[in-house]
Amino acid sequence: MKGNQLLLGQIFGRDAAAYCVDGRLQELAIDPGALVAFAPGAILRGKVNRLLKGQGGVFVTLPDGESGYLRDRSGLREGQTLLVQVNGVAEEGKAIPLSSRLLIRGRYCIATPDRPGVNVSRSIRDSERRDELRSLGEGLLAGRSCGLIIRSAADIAAEDVVADEIAQLLDLALAISNDDTGPVELLLDAPAPADIAWRDWADAEGADPRQDGPLPDHVADAIADLLHTTVLLPGGARAEIEPTRALVAIDVNTGRDTSPAAALKANIALARELPRQLRLRGLGGQVVIDFAPISKRERGTLEQELKKAFRSDGADTALSGWTQLGLFELSRKRDRIPLSLFAKEA
Repeated sequence: MKGNQLLLGQIFGRDAAAYCVDGRLQELAIDPGALVAFAPGAILRGKVNRLLKGQGGVFVTLPDGESGYLRDRSGLREGQTLLVQVNGVAEEGKAIPLSSRLLIRGRYCIATPDRPGVNVSRSIRDSERRDELRSLGEGLLAGRSCGLIIRSAADIAAEDVVADEIAQLLDLALAISNDDTGPVELLLDAPAPADIAWRDWADAEGADPRQDGPLPDHVADAIADLLHTTVLLPGGARAEIEPTRALVAIDVNTGRDTSPAAALKANIALARELPRQLRLRGLGGQVVIDFAPISKRERGTLEQELKKAFRSDGADTALSGWTQLGLFELSRKRDRIPLSLFAKEA
């Protein structure tokens, strides 16, 4: 099955969107419903509950009796109302991670209330086009207390289409930023799966979406595979991905291949596949990998493959490197609900 497919339907009894390239699942979004109190992207008016001295953060009271955690406590006082945005998924029993930096996302741009200026995506390399988009954004801002980030999708979009979206996002951003007083309240809900697909999966443009019924069998089968710990790799190698409460543990095995290059080949295959696996499984936090044994010289080659693989992943990922026991550590932002939770609730 060649080409890009944008598929809208249901999985686990919930609305979902999937994006496949040449028949292989690359992106997945599922409506969380009541699975979480507030999904990433939601904007709320909260109230500072308690300052954490020595930790540089505050607990924030949210609607429905929920509690959030904001790392930045600069200039805040207890009882103060403030606007916050959910920027991650909380572990069980922990406060919802929040950010005071609001981002109103669209397909072609992102509005940043109270942070003036126009920035253009580095992916847009043509200097003339960059200048055109920057001028367009500055003209529409017209001195308003808001900023813009022009996304890479704007590079090939018609100017009037980009301008219309910027105008809409600016109106929404300014309305939200001016609504900073009052009781705790949800001001903007997180986007639905179809909205996420339109907004963030730019490569899916022009794909013919299926819009009703369950997701196709090849997508359902791919999702079922993701619920297993085993990941099959080329050459008979495999990896085991096992999330625990503390971290995500990954083990790489070469299988029956005992050739001198087997370990490096298996490790590189896992490195290239790892961002996709973590993204689709909804896994983040601390990740510890027990790669198949390789020489210290080959470790440099493997690290380059990891950096290359995560560069285009989109999530905040920090590669920490090797431990004294020969394990590799990285951390990835928890920006998605674990896939296993959807299956458990189904």
